[in-house]
Amino acid sequence: MLEENGTSPVADTTDGRPPLATLLTGAHSGVLLFGITPPRRSAPPDQVREVAARTIARLAPLRVDGLVLYDIDDERDRNPDERPFPYLPTLDPAEFHAEYLTGWERPVVVYRCVSKYPEDDLRSWLRDADTDRVLSVFVGASSSQKTVRTGLRRAQEVRREIRPDMLLGGVAITERHVRGGEEHLRIMGKQEQGCAFFISQVIYDVDATKSLVSDYYYACLERGVPPRPILFTLSVCGSLKTLAFLQWLGVRIPSWLENALTHAPDPLTESYDYCVTAAAELSAFCRRLGMPFGFNVESVSIRKVEIEASIELAGRVRALLDRDGA
Repeated sequence: MLEENGTSPVADTTDGRPPLATLLTGAHSGVLLFGITPPRRSAPPDQVREVAARTIARLAPLRVDGLVLYDIDDERDRNPDERPFPYLPTLDPAEFHAEYLTGWERPVVVYRCVSKYPEDDLRSWLRDADTDRVLSVFVGASSSQKTVRTGLRRAQEVRREIRPDMLLGGVAITERHVRGGEEHLRIMGKQEQGCAFFISQVIYDVDATKSLVSDYYYACLERGVPPRPILFTLSVCGSLKTLAFLQWLGVRIPSWLENALTHAPDPLTESYDYCVTAAAELSAFCRRLGMPFGFNVESVSIRKVEIEASIELAGRVRALLDRDGA
């Protein structure tokens, strides 16, 4: 059954917070998500079940509003340089959720790299998705050289046709705004196509991100359009190889911060402290501006120390949001 705003009432969280869909459609600040990558496609089912069980156990104490499942694609077409970590195909995030995360009771945001999927496959998934528990973020092709089975605009049209009750989000990329100064207009275009919220790429340049948010907020104000929540993605960096991978992915890291991480005796602690500071700065900035916001703390490493640091970071961010009244 649809609510008055046309969305499906995603299940309540266990701590009394409003449902994720309510928080997002109502443009509330303070949403906290936790993002992971599904296990490798080559992993045996028993190992996948073990990963799922550990994930649920780790997140149980945290008051996150939902889980993000990334859809990993090979992006060598976007960056010809050698990939610091080899590309290993992962399970389809929708399959991982449906078959292995049955014990997870909160909503899931399933990423869809739509260029990978023929339109019929996308239609089939949309028809079968449980929109009481599943939201989605559609991601376009990583470059113009990519083989595109379904374009982003067409995928948005299909979703409106097949499942308008599925809450849809889009991506926001600070680095594109630094290069061209028009990412806020891209966000507004996606908003016009039905995106109710946005999740950023990993943020390691707070000042540039504040410029993007400010440009978007005031462009909405000029057009008389309410801004949609942007959820800022935070990710710890536990090694110089991880740092190189972030840069390979296109994440902008200011030279002072690159120097600090490169020369730190413990890059993980250095990056963790930066993420905590970034969360506080972005939170304060958005509250002053009146911009709805939240955070997505991601954990995409297989190293236990980095996974544990991500869990701890999510706890710190939740405490920050609670303290500031979100």
